Formats: sequence, structure tokens, C-alpha cells
Amino acid sequence: MIRIALLLILTAAPALADMVVATTTIRARSLIGPGDLKIAPGGAPGLLSDPSAAIGQEARVTLYAGRPVRTGDIGPPALIERNQIVVIEYAAGTLRMRADGRALDRAGVGDRLRVMNLSSRATVFGDVMPDGTVTVSQGFR
Repeated sequence: MIRIALLLILTAAPALADMVVATTTIRARSLIGPGDLKIAPGGAPGLLSDPSAAIGQEARVTLYAGRPVRTGDIGPPALIERNQIVVIEYAAGTLRMRADGRALDRAGVGDRLRVMNLSSRATVFGDVMPDGTVTVSQGFR
């Protein structure tokens, strides 16, 4: 009886979670719509399992039809393009400073962005805000 139970446990198929796959090829920098994704059986760590988490996001890499979508393959839509002039804001307590800067990469809301201050030519890192400004924290380099 124990042997039969052990044999059934060892031969049972593992339960697989669902994963999100692309229905068509989605080019990098394209927004993902509801018809671009579907759920397929299978799964692994790092793969999306809920298509609603990807809808409205931007493809960071080309997503090929029938292949699973990884969490790192998508992100918020880019708000700032490379070489775009942006406002850099530094705030510490009651002190607020603003300067013009040049974005050195593409970035979306919440992304960390490298920006060159146009006045001093210093390069700083900051977080992209919903209004398009780049907020630099106290440890700005």
C-alpha cells in the first residue's frame, strides 16, 4: 500500500501555472493592447501570469508571437526620450533648485534616469515624475 502511494506521488504531473504569451509580434517601444496577449498553460519564475498587468505597458524588447512575456520585457511607456530637454529638480528640506538638463536615456514614470545639467555639464541621476520633471535626491551622483 505504501509503495502504491509513493509511486502515485512520484508519477503525478506537476501543476503548472498559466503564463502570458504574445499573440502577434510586438515591436520594442510599442504599447501593448488587450488583443496582443493571451493566456497559455505553463509557467516559470519571472514570467507574467496576468495579462492585465501588461496592458497599457510598453514593450522594452521585441515580443515574438507564441513566446512567453517576462516581467523585464515590459515597462511603463516612455515619457522622456533620449536627448530631450527636461527640468531637473533638487529638493532638500525647504531648499528647491531647478535647472535645465538633457536626458541621456529614454525613461518612463518612476524610472531612474541619467541627466546632464546644461549649465554645469555635471551628470546626475534622478527619478522621472509624472509631470516629466526629473527629481534628484540628496545622494545625487
